[in-house]
Amino acid sequence: MPASPEVRITTDGACKGNPGPGGWAAILQWNGTEKVLSGAERLTTNNRMEMTAALKALEAMKRPASITLVTDSKYLLEGMTQWIHGWKRNGWRNAAKHAVKNDDLWKALDAAARPHSIRWEWVRGHSGHPMNERADALANEAIASMLETLKDQ
Repeated sequence: MPASPEVRITTDGACKGNPGPGGWAAILQWNGTEKVLSGAERLTTNNRMEMTAALKALEAMKRPASITLVTDSKYLLEGMTQWIHGWKRNGWRNAAKHAVKNDDLWKALDAAARPHSIRWEWVRGHSGHPMNERADALANEAIASMLETLKDQ
């Protein structure tokens, strides 16, 4: 059986206002190949865009892989590596017994991550990390493109 591919994914989300128009981007790299994904929503939050970037990247995977997923969102990283276990155990309730915010995306991320071996890596946003800066620019371009399209309607 061939070894699972090693994939590096860099994601970012952006929002103009929070909530406001938002964008997300994911850059998938493996064996010298690259795939770029991005999109935008009219009214959302920065956390939802960070999560959507990771979700869209994982959903784009065609087979199980060994993944390093790079994010500047501690919310996403800690949610997927720490908090999610308790949420699932507690019926998607947090420690205060309230419904988990963004549970639709957390559940989708949990399902999308399941086939893969993922190492989550945090980088400080806007600190000059080349791939994070590129993902940020792509997320902001997605917002600008969506706003331009809406303006023309």
